[in-house]
Amino acid sequence: QFQLVESGGGLVQPGGSMNLSCAASGFSLDYHAIGWFRRAPGKEREAVSCISDSETRAYYEESVKGRFTISGDYAKNMVYLEMNNLKPEDTAIYFCAATKWYSCPPFMRPGGRVELWGQGTQVTVSS
Repeated sequence: QFQLVESGGGLVQPGGSMNLSCAASGFSLDYHAIGWFRRAPGKEREAVSCISDSETRAYYEESVKGRFTISGDYAKNMVYLEMNNLKPEDTAIYFCAATKWYSCPPFMRPGGRVELWGQGTQVTVSS
C-alpha cells in the first residue's frame, strides 16, 4: 500500500519554529516530485515547497522563501520541512504529496498532478 504519513504539527508562537516530517511507505521516492502543500481556513490549497532527485534546486512559494527549508533523505524515504520565523498566516493543514516522473514546477502549479496525498497535519501559529 502506497502511503505518505506526516508528523510534527502542533501549536507554535509567532516567530517560532517547527519541523514537519513525511514518511513514504510502499514505494521509493526516487524519480518523484515530492513536496508540501497547505490549506488555510477559508482558502484554497496551495503548494509550499517541492524537491525532486532529478533537479538541482528546491522550489518555494514566495511567502515562505527564506523561512522554510525542504530536504529529503532518500535512503530513509523521508522528506522534511523546516519552518522558521512562523507567522499567523502560516496556520494551515500541511499535506505531503508526491507524483512520479514529474518535475517541481508543474507539480506546484494550481491543478498540477498529484498522485498521492498524505492525511495532513495541523500547524497553528498563535500567541
